Amino acid sequence: MKKVVTLGEIMLRLSAPNFQKIVQAQSFDAVYGGGEANVAVSLAKFGLQSSFVTKLPENAVGTSAEQQLNRFGVDTSHVLHGGDRLGIYFFEKGYSIRSSKVYYDRKHSAFAESKAEEYDFDAIFEGADWFHISGITPALSDELFLVTKEALSAAKKKGLTTSCDLNYRSALWPFDEARKKMTELIKDVDVCIGIEPLSLPDEDGEDIKERLPENPSTEDYKGIMDELCKRFGFKHVVMTKREHVSVNRNRLYALLYDGKEIYQSREVEVDIIDRVGTGDAFSAGIIYALISEYKPQDAVEFATGCFALKHTIEGDANLIPIADVERYMARSFAIDR
Repeated sequence: MKKVVTLGEIMLRLSAPNFQKIVQAQSFDAVYGGGEANVAVSLAKFGLQSSFVTKLPENAVGTSAEQQLNRFGVDTSHVLHGGDRLGIYFFEKGYSIRSSKVYYDRKHSAFAESKAEEYDFDAIFEGADWFHISGITPALSDELFLVTKEALSAAKKKGLTTSCDLNYRSALWPFDEARKKMTELIKDVDVCIGIEPLSLPDEDGEDIKERLPENPSTEDYKGIMDELCKRFGFKHVVMTKREHVSVNRNRLYALLYDGKEIYQSREVEVDIIDRVGTGDAFSAGIIYALISEYKPQDAVEFATGCFALKHTIEGDANLIPIADVERYMARSFAIDR
């Protein structure tokens, strides 16, 4: 069985119920989630060995978060314990023309204040095949940037495939700092996911994305992805595309470039119950498809199916098992492994 390791922060999510604004709410719905934790849960649901690495406080809230991961089959044997608190974020779900909003309360969390010397990557990567991070973790502190850099380097030395969802968050760090540091990190990344949120530089430091025309075609994206592969050594570049019909209805598709050809999924139009974690569901889908050696077209279709279906699931993580994803995809084509 293939083993995937993810590293990041799991937080307590408190959501105002029934599309209320936070100022209206008299109670909050509570779940746990976070980018890499969501990926770990999805991969465990798909039947892979899924290991999540973080640091949790030694209190009831930290224990509850860890138990939630264990409930879905995620290995937490390399989770660190200590620190004072679990990070929190408050979620206000939008409706119709009103956008959703997120408010973070994650400073001084156990994970955010963890140190590089606490992580034993030789042990963490024992028997692993794949390592996944996002651009959120290195944004949390200078120390966690170093932790992420060390983890990617260790994973590459051990022969793991590495992936990164760039996942830029303006609330966590300035764009210029994000681009500079992520450009340094992704030199050890094999599969780059989500080039749209973060413009990567060319050899002259200019935005590669700026070369795209106003209404780019798939072939236009192929040129950009090819340049990214040559510039940074990626084996695959994968990105999602989204058209907003309204806050509650989107059209989705994805692109995958394997260094030679570009593959585009079919477009899916979906009504949205919860958009949080949809990119994580896509990341998990592409990791599963590539590690399972799906053909490129089937890989991008499978990941898009995961991406679309997560919009129909309340909470952070995509809880749909692989059989249900494949049934959904089989309505119009057969997955060819």
